[in-house]
Amino acid sequence: MAIEDNPQSREKYGKELKRRREKAGLTQEDLSVRAIMSRSHIAHIEAGRRRPDVEDARRLDQVLGTGGFFVEFLPTLGEGRVAQHFAEALRLERQARVIRVYGPKLVPGVLQTEAYAREVLGSGFPPRTAEERDKLLVTRLERARILDDFHSPVVWSLLDEAVLRRPVGGPAVMCEQLRHIVELGESHRIRVHVLPFSVGLHALVEGVVSLMWFEDLPPVAYVEGLMTGKVLEVPSVVRDCQTAYDHALGDALSHSASLALISSVAKEYEHAQQ
Repeated sequence: MAIEDNPQSREKYGKELKRRREKAGLTQEDLSVRAIMSRSHIAHIEAGRRRPDVEDARRLDQVLGTGGFFVEFLPTLGEGRVAQHFAEALRLERQARVIRVYGPKLVPGVLQTEAYAREVLGSGFPPRTAEERDKLLVTRLERARILDDFHSPVVWSLLDEAVLRRPVGGPAVMCEQLRHIVELGESHRIRVHVLPFSVGLHALVEGVVSLMWFEDLPPVAYVEGLMTGKVLEVPSVVRDCQTAYDHALGDALSHSASLALISSVAKEYEHAQQ
């Protein structure tokens, strides 16, 4: 059963979790230990501020003996709109006041142009139909709407040089995409830092990470791999992710030097079209 993810559905979900937890005679701390979740995450779920991912919901069902209730009635963004493992991260991204994202291989979704995003969503495995791709494309482009407000969220993008050099969709698509990033950077809407190949190994070389800060919630980190992703909220783990990001940022080019490099690579793609 598909339940739309909105404040009302999350609040109902949270109230039901609290009711069943208390019926089982468990404190939030007790449940956190048995379900392998942090107590603060359970508190946020019960307050309707957050939702568990599918694996967390399965563990809640197992611990509380609820026969699959918390998986079946888990609020979602709707079939085809976003990968299930990214649903929670997307919701949090829309609430964040500060976002710091690292792109090791591809331009981060929030910065992607329509042409670039179409190429990315049309690739990979299993193959998608044009209709499936276009549903995902709508959501991908909606993500960029958070940049319509000049002041919030504050966005920092750390890009590996491989992002600039990988010719997604060909020279025309890449030229447009890189110039879009330069325009956002030159207008001071975002900060951009490039990790050049010359750096070699760095603190984030092993994966994708996004860091998010909020007005009235603790910060989180989102990490992603092939066919999987996870919102991390344990404070010590989030701090480790933040520190790794800071270390990698220290190895990167300055904002102005990064924009100059991106502009230079865009010109290379422009010349390749001719």
